[in-house]
Amino acid sequence: MTPQYFQGLMDNVANFFGTTSGIYENLIQTAIVIFVLLLVRYLLLLFIFLKIKEPERHYNFKRYSAHITFVIGVFLVGKVWFEGFQSLATFLGLLSVGLALALRELLTDLAGWLFIIIRKPFELGDRIEVFGVKGDVIDKRLFTFSVIEIGNRVDAEQSTGRVIHIPNSKVFTEYVANYTSGFNYIWHEIPVHITFESNHEKAVTILLEIVNSCAGQFAKLAEKELKQAKESFMLKYSVLTPTVYTNVRANGIRLTIRYMCHVRKTRSTEENIWLKVLKAFKKEGDITFAYQTVRVVEQPNEAPKKDTD
Repeated sequence: MTPQYFQGLMDNVANFFGTTSGIYENLIQTAIVIFVLLLVRYLLLLFIFLKIKEPERHYNFKRYSAHITFVIGVFLVGKVWFEGFQSLATFLGLLSVGLALALRELLTDLAGWLFIIIRKPFELGDRIEVFGVKGDVIDKRLFTFSVIEIGNRVDAEQSTGRVIHIPNSKVFTEYVANYTSGFNYIWHEIPVHITFESNHEKAVTILLEIVNSCAGQFAKLAEKELKQAKESFMLKYSVLTPTVYTNVRANGIRLTIRYMCHVRKTRSTEENIWLKVLKAFKKEGDITFAYQTVRVVEQPNEAPKKDTD
């Protein structure tokens, strides 16, 4: 590329923006604008960090100040380079573009907030699962909603004590599972493994008696609530009473207790059922729990064959 080529390129740019000297002036003014904005942002963050010690608030200030600095920079640099920037139409156009680019995440979260308020995929107090997080909703704000976590760090679906803040935009990109929206009961299953030699028919009878005594009342309560829930959701449950399913596994017979349970009482009912199962099976001599075992079979050493030639 010859110097004449670059000179021609500069002339073309000059024809668009103005004279060549005007380009240099615009470049200098642009550099000054960027430098001043970055300096102001740095001094502002330094002052804030000296006054506020929380790392989370530091992160938020850095993030939002970067967005605001970008928007202001677009306005100021555009005013330097483009003529007619003072017109209202041009100003509003660049304003919308700058906001869309710099604040796109916040705008998406705001749209998610509107969706949560209007469509109501969950309410305060609902137990939900979204973005791989399970918890009870405790707060809804413009940009995030908060849940008190269940499960994960603890066994069963009980509270961990951690509050997790989730961006509202996740309601658009992730599935939202609601445990309690209009219907506070879920199906719960408990697998019980017994050996092949056990009397599985007697075991099924015992398990049915136990699950009906511990969780049978939930079926009646769920049936009443189901009538109200059908007004809002197309729910089709024909049988709500507890049952026991039988199938075979490699290490024995698997008896699966299935029953309807209140969403916040799964662990307590499961504990009650297990305590009674352990006590009942202990009395039965022909029912034995199955568990994973390893069998070692020793083969007798064969004497080496002798040649008869």
